[in-house]
Amino acid sequence: MDTTQNIAPRQPERKFRFPAIKIDPVIIVFAAIVAALAVLDSAQIPTSFTFMAGSLGWIAPFFILSIGVAGYAKASGAEHLIAQVFSGNPVRMIVAASVFGALSPFCSIGVIPIIAGLLSAGVPLAPVMAFWLSSPLMDPEMFVISSAGLGLQFTTAKTLFAIMIGLLGGMTTLMMQRIGFFENAVLSTSDGCGSCCSADKSDTKVNWKFWNEPGRRQEFFGSFRENGWFLGKWLTFAFLIESIMIAYVPASFISTWLGQDTWWTLPSAVLIGIPTYLNGFAAVPLMAELIEMGMMPGAAMAFMIAGGVTSIPAAIAVFALVRRAIFAWYIVLALISALLSGSLYQMIAI
Repeated sequence: MDTTQNIAPRQPERKFRFPAIKIDPVIIVFAAIVAALAVLDSAQIPTSFTFMAGSLGWIAPFFILSIGVAGYAKASGAEHLIAQVFSGNPVRMIVAASVFGALSPFCSIGVIPIIAGLLSAGVPLAPVMAFWLSSPLMDPEMFVISSAGLGLQFTTAKTLFAIMIGLLGGMTTLMMQRIGFFENAVLSTSDGCGSCCSADKSDTKVNWKFWNEPGRRQEFFGSFRENGWFLGKWLTFAFLIESIMIAYVPASFISTWLGQDTWWTLPSAVLIGIPTYLNGFAAVPLMAELIEMGMMPGAAMAFMIAGGVTSIPAAIAVFALVRRAIFAWYIVLALISALLSGSLYQMIAI
């Protein structure tokens, strides 16, 4: 008797698979740093978190305003009008951006959300770069504090250098674009950038009261959420790095390398200013003390310029926002500008 027909076909064995969970690399690195602190210096963790909370609280108004404006521009369609407004004479835009940047109350971190909104709105890269470079170097409060700590001559020179650096960065960026470089400024959405870095150009109709249309309301909240997460995670990470720098980078290390009147002091001030610069307000008393100890005034200026533009927290945020070629260009501009500013001020101060 043939029994093969009574045997049911064997079903393939089913294996249980855990659902794929994609964790943001920023969160992984953040958690790794906190874990390392827990092992090496657990007392630093509450200090760092307190610093992060205070820094985020301070920047929150600028942060919310910038992503709100970006979301409004996207949902209403106003981003297309903004792009048209800034499509005039590029040289005039660069000059205006340089002057406004040097007088605006934005630090190197606080300017990041503003830059994201400008790029999202379609503002050309050259004036954005001018604003980007000049903005963190001076503001009204910094002018008062620097005048008291470093003198009016130093502070006035730094303000003029901020405008000059913006002009240099904007004009050279414009020249690079005209010969075919930097066509796309920001990272695409697929690279992990929020909607601040990409805009849908398909609908050019403007509706200032966008909340009357469900689709536009959804677009606003989607933009607000994505931009908030993208910028928020990087700012939080940047403030964690800054808190660690404040805790573990001694002032004696800086004075050892920058407090001697030698040929390499000025370029060293530029190079050291990037990783060791904490913030503009903390740098003022440090530079005042080092100048009293015999530090070259030009080295102090180079340190302030290099550190102000490319402090590590700001550089991390810039790295996450723009394409790598533009990030490298941003670093090159900062180094050259700091070296030129330091050299010019050294001649003036003698």
